[in-house]
Amino acid sequence: MTKDFLRISHLTPDQGWEIIDRAKDIKTRHLNRIPYATMKGKSLAMIFEKPSTRTRVSFEVGIYQLGGIGLYLSANDLQISRGETVADTARTLSGYVDMIMIRAFSQAMVEELARHASIPVINGLTDLLHPCQVMSDVYTVAEGRGGSLKDLTVVYIGDGNNLANSWINAAALFGFSLRLACPRELAPDKEIFEAGRKKLGERLSIVHDPFAAVDGAEIIYTDTWVSMGQDAERARKLELLKGYQVNDELVSAAPAGVRVMHCLPAHRGEEITDAVMDGKNSVVFLQAHNRLHVQKAIMDILNERMEQAGER
Repeated sequence: MTKDFLRISHLTPDQGWEIIDRAKDIKTRHLNRIPYATMKGKSLAMIFEKPSTRTRVSFEVGIYQLGGIGLYLSANDLQISRGETVADTARTLSGYVDMIMIRAFSQAMVEELARHASIPVINGLTDLLHPCQVMSDVYTVAEGRGGSLKDLTVVYIGDGNNLANSWINAAALFGFSLRLACPRELAPDKEIFEAGRKKLGERLSIVHDPFAAVDGAEIIYTDTWVSMGQDAERARKLELLKGYQVNDELVSAAPAGVRVMHCLPAHRGEEITDAVMDGKNSVVFLQAHNRLHVQKAIMDILNERMEQAGER
């Protein structure tokens, strides 16, 4: 990670652990009410093509707690929606704010924005990837294991979507085992999967039986079956995924101490049941709360890099 945070696959292992370690320190300070205003007077433009509860609140509160201010910009607030180029928008915002977080449909557009911006750009989500979420999830897992990811096995259940793709990137970066239980028709991105296999070999696999997948799992992870903007595919996806619900029966097939994760929002009764979501194995709301600390760590590190380079 140099100027931007766009993909977990762009990180080195040391950079990945730097985010985790920084987040641990920031969370400790937060819980002990110790101020950490390293971005005093700085500003974050938050661009939302897709609305979000957790992304907006965690970034807006996060930049405030770091001493700065967040500016919310919907797609309708920007001239991109009226034909201005991404490059021109990037150059303009670079003169007004100190950092950009964008939650968008297109990964290519986010990367184009970063190429033309002279300030850091953070990928808050695209249809291809969700790196902030998965870095927060990895932090949550490491936190629960005393800071270690050694011999970890994560099982992802459901649609091979942007979360699945970023989990592949994270497994390849940190070296843990990842099984993806997905229907053949809903496999993750082929290029991302093949790149992960080159690093992980048999420790990265796709299986089609969720009960076989959770054998030996330490983490069971799921996500909504129908992502934002996919309403036309809803009936097809529900049919393909009807055997992939995370319920008591599936959790019982895993080791007794398995932890269940979900990035939210959850569609209770579809991909996950109330009993599991609210049960003793769930760390769903812990991982949601950790978004605040991990994203503060990402902003803090990017700001630090810019200051060290003498660019801000």
